[in-house]
Amino acid sequence: MDGSLGLHHITGIAGDPQENLDFYAGVLGLRLVKRSVNQDDPTTYHLFYADREGTPGTDLTFFPWPKLPPNRPGVGQAVEVALAVPEGSLGYWEGRLGHLPKERGERYGRPALLLQDPHGLPLALVEAPGPGRPWEGSPVPLAHQVRGLLGARLLVRSVPSSLAALEGVLGYRKAVEKGNRVLLEQEGSFLEVQGLPQGRWGAWGVGGVHHLAFRVRDETHGLALRQKALALGLRPTPLIDRFWFRSIYFREPGGVLFELATDGPGFALDEPLESLGQHLALPPWLEAKRRSIEAALPLLRLPA
Repeated sequence: MDGSLGLHHITGIAGDPQENLDFYAGVLGLRLVKRSVNQDDPTTYHLFYADREGTPGTDLTFFPWPKLPPNRPGVGQAVEVALAVPEGSLGYWEGRLGHLPKERGERYGRPALLLQDPHGLPLALVEAPGPGRPWEGSPVPLAHQVRGLLGARLLVRSVPSSLAALEGVLGYRKAVEKGNRVLLEQEGSFLEVQGLPQGRWGAWGVGGVHHLAFRVRDETHGLALRQKALALGLRPTPLIDRFWFRSIYFREPGGVLFELATDGPGFALDEPLESLGQHLALPPWLEAKRRSIEAALPLLRLPA
């Protein structure tokens, strides 16, 4: 239990929830595995997109807060999300993404297609292995489907300070160091940390990343890493029950919000695997408020 098991999920901030659903399920072909609410703000959705089974490490989630201003990128933020796609599939994705602005590039030494989602979140589709299981219900052919999370880019004031948490708590290992950039790797996921000593602080908004979550096997594993965070003075939260997993939150020294999330119980805890994401799912402690919660949420339709 020297560190995390790599990325568990990444949570972003979206604008209109239907536009978010249309893009991630309808265009990128991810499966909506859980249609729920932000447990700290049940007036807004929490939408979870992943592979066929909601496998840890494949999950990209969103809080739709359309009334927020656009995200202001800066230090203390993750500013790009990288998704794994099969080798040789970038040509397919260029065609599928059609008129959307995009360009070829490279991430982690691999070919990549760089673009933004409809609300401005920077994405990189990278030809690399991923943990995801293909989903037969996706509009994207099995051979080209997104295979899960691959990495993220972080902006911080001091790279050495952030490395204390990334290496000492999460167990990421330094792969490449060049100037003010360090590339870290852990269990097949990557974090690129860029130092901007004079950079202005970012501000959360539509099109930004809210937090990065890292896999832990179970509560015991999470609490062991919590002790490491405490030893660095990072003030982690107690263990919080999120029903489908258990979580601990803390900010790394550079200001980016991190979460430790257990692999289980998983998204099939309260819904059959075949019908994940089709109906509003609430943790038991919010069930008594279901009627008022549903009344406050806009209707969503799954893309045809």
